[in-house]
Amino acid sequence: MANKSSKDRAALLASIDREARKASALGVMFSQTVAARLGITGTDLECLDIIGLESVMTAGQLAEATGLTTGAITGILDRLEKAGFAQRERDPRDRRKVLVRALPTVASRIGPYYQSLAAAMGALMSRYSDDELELMCEFLAASHKVMVGEIAKLRSFGGATSEPNAQEQP
Repeated sequence: MANKSSKDRAALLASIDREARKASALGVMFSQTVAARLGITGTDLECLDIIGLESVMTAGQLAEATGLTTGAITGILDRLEKAGFAQRERDPRDRRKVLVRALPTVASRIGPYYQSLAAAMGALMSRYSDDELELMCEFLAASHKVMVGEIAKLRSFGGATSEPNAQEQP
């Protein structure tokens, strides 16, 4: 297969960027819609997903993973506990640490909202070879690392009204 011209590559990269941004925006909208039906915020739901992916984590790790302050995490965990989705407990090895875990009710109460999406995405992914799926997985994992780095950069800019120095941008 011949290499694409730089003009074709630029168009392809722009298309990937546009589609990734649309997918990200729709993911946020889907999450907010589910959260509203559950009586929690979209941020609460995303934090719950992070907790679920890790199985158990400290409140500090959740703050680090999200870039939210520990005060904000406390409020989120209060709401998740009140809604019956998460539980805080003392770390048996270090009583100073608070561990957070998703409760089994998450699967039964939240899972149904994602069943149709999971089925549709499963059907979509069935169109791709294992090699193509592996490439997508590598891309998404690398994208995650980029986002973590970019969030760290944003945090280093300071307060809410601070803007990045134009010279610091790539």
